[in-house]
Amino acid sequence: MAEPSKIIPVLMSGGAGTRLWPLSRNAKPKQFHRLGGDNTLIQDTARRLTGEGFAAPIVICAARHADLAREQLVDAGVAPQALITEPAPRNTAPASVAAAAFGAEIDPEALMVLMHADNLVADVPALHAAIAAGRAAAEAGEIVLLGLKPTGPATIYGYIQAQGEGAVRKVASFVEKPDLATAQRFVADPNYTWNGGMFLFKAGAFLAEARRLAPEVAAAAEAAVKGAIRTGDVVALSETFVASPNIAIDVAVMEKTDKASVVEADIGWADVGNWGALWELSPRTENGDALDGDVTAVGTRNSLVRTDGPPVILAGVEDIVVVVENGVVMVTRRDAPTAVRDGVEALKAKGRTELL
Repeated sequence: MAEPSKIIPVLMSGGAGTRLWPLSRNAKPKQFHRLGGDNTLIQDTARRLTGEGFAAPIVICAARHADLAREQLVDAGVAPQALITEPAPRNTAPASVAAAAFGAEIDPEALMVLMHADNLVADVPALHAAIAAGRAAAEAGEIVLLGLKPTGPATIYGYIQAQGEGAVRKVASFVEKPDLATAQRFVADPNYTWNGGMFLFKAGAFLAEARRLAPEVAAAAEAAVKGAIRTGDVVALSETFVASPNIAIDVAVMEKTDKASVVEADIGWADVGNWGALWELSPRTENGDALDGDVTAVGTRNSLVRTDGPPVILAGVEDIVVVVENGVVMVTRRDAPTAVRDGVEALKAKGRTELL
């Protein structure tokens, strides 16, 4: 019997991580930083998708980050087989289709596992088990999502509703960012999992669904791959890429297809999407403070402080975040996950692009 073909990991590294500004900036977004470990997020993502069952990864990123991505992966012992660079960000649908088109050039039957490069996964064996559980369905033409086991009634994530029995179940519906009462109901229902944007699919099958359900996205992304300038390991997508609608893969394909399946994955996932989430993942003092750098905290509770040099003295406050990074000071409430993004938008409106 022939050995199973190796799965090609695809690391989606185009996100800006604006809710972690000023640490995450255009020149060095969140995935290239160390958050909660010895490695950067993209290094950890690449390393957890290694072993005899995986091929060398493909990275999708902005052109300005190609050298940084390669350097960090090589430092982690995982040299990428290709760095697909976008001429401009166009959301996850065109990026995913471009990755599938590139994979189909290698082999239309190739299996690909697509993941965001800026998440944490605590249980790598469980991740590999979930991928293995979904493999047969993906080989049969299904687009398999890894549905993340919820740890609480989060309202900032989308949910996947499954139907049927077995380890691999058909997707019944997607629900985007429900209110608290709905989220509480979902968490109590074993048919619902979080949607973390993790996919397992056969390159050719995924392309066929994209062509059928999102023809404008598919046309632009495939033309961009066909017209790409290829230099060494860099695949610089042509400007045709920007003709794609700016749309997420869930909206463009997954909410429309009848080929969506889901495998529950209890893998200790965290998206580290904001400073409050990082506080929850960080070591803390007996007062609940997460401190990094030259910080003196007096009479404080449940706060996060990071400084890249200048000393910070925190006194008599609770539940706040203070970040000093590259000459910028940001202060916000720990329980206001969208406030930092609003601040970034305000800087854009003022034309302060040098701070972004």
